Amino acid sequence: MDAREQILGKLRKAQQPFTDVKPIADRRPMIPMADLSSAEQLRRFISEAEALGCFVYQVTSNEAIEQIMELIDGDKTVLSWDEQQLPMDGLQGMLESLGVAVGRHDDGDARVGITGVTAALAATGSLILESGAGSYRSTSLLPEVHIALMRAEQILLDLESWEEAQRREGYPAFTRASNTTIVSGPSKTADIAHQLVKGAHGPREVHVMILR
Repeated sequence: MDAREQILGKLRKAQQPFTDVKPIADRRPMIPMADLSSAEQLRRFISEAEALGCFVYQVTSNEAIEQIMELIDGDKTVLSWDEQQLPMDGLQGMLESLGVAVGRHDDGDARVGITGVTAALAATGSLILESGAGSYRSTSLLPEVHIALMRAEQILLDLESWEEAQRREGYPAFTRASNTTIVSGPSKTADIAHQLVKGAHGPREVHVMILR
């Protein structure tokens, strides 16, 4: 047993806090939505994500490849999660056949990074990404352009809905993943002289492709 497992073992055996707290019976959403249908959640997610500065596309797999190649714009190397972590089969093989190689996860020169998502939140247009083996956090943070591939079925109502799903499943985003990131649009800051600058701490562009 290595040091990591020893530490985790001690934490698991420790007394659990707040075990007497009753679950909330009538949860009031932070951002109410009158229509909770799947179609409305999709529409709301697209609207909110675009308001954050994301580019959102509803595409088939073939259309996604065309759009990805347009964004790659002649680059010979990209970063990408492993194929089993993406909702699109054979993507890396198709990229390689078009002359685009997948680089090391820590290649700081790659301009484009391709990831999947764990979930998307309709109320805020946010993406939730879990990092781990084959789904490196650097893929969504190092490159200037982040391409996130997802399916409409991954859209949840809001952060509270995601947290509730996590609770039912034993919080896999915290016990299984090495890191969980909530992405709400491209990286931006206005710390200096109140001038908005994009790409300060992450990608300058976020492109969300909803596969159908």
